[in-house]
Amino acid sequence: MYFAALLARTEDGWEASDTELDDVETLSDLADLAREASPDEDTVLVLIEQEDAWFGVVRVDGEEDPRIYVSDAAAAARSSYGEILLTDELLGREPGDDGDDLDALDLDGTEDGESDDADDDDADGEAGSAEAAVPHGPVGDTEILQDLGVSEKELRSMSNDALGEIAEALGASEVLETVR
Repeated sequence: MYFAALLARTEDGWEASDTELDDVETLSDLADLAREASPDEDTVLVLIEQEDAWFGVVRVDGEEDPRIYVSDAAAAARSSYGEILLTDELLGREPGDDGDDLDALDLDGTEDGESDDADDDDADGEAGSAEAAVPHGPVGDTEILQDLGVSEKELRSMSNDALGEIAEALGASEVLETVR
């Protein structure tokens, strides 16, 4: 189960809105969606969560490039929403290096389609190409919420209700709950 919301900082505090990501195909589309939520170019956070698997935070400050944090890149890579966040830059790859790797990913979260060869590679101690391309664990800007009161250590330690914990730290838990 997925949940996605926008938190836009305004003069009056945080405003939350539920958001559909069905029409979002790229990080650029997601950043544009966030910018539309704040005509005054204030900070907007896009919070995305797949229950018990991973969460992501995208921060858009005006026209600056979006900042991204993903709690578990390998889990997010198996999700179409997570795939939006896992850019080449975030994963430390050169653009275009991932063509074969992304084709090898099974984005619906199952292990169907994996060949015995991939299992053999793993048994030999060499990760398959998809796993080598996407690290297990967190990736991105661990200081994405530092100035908003959530330290790197706190962000890395969040798990089950990370979005609720983030909203609480921002003083926005009530507005987030209205859109959950």
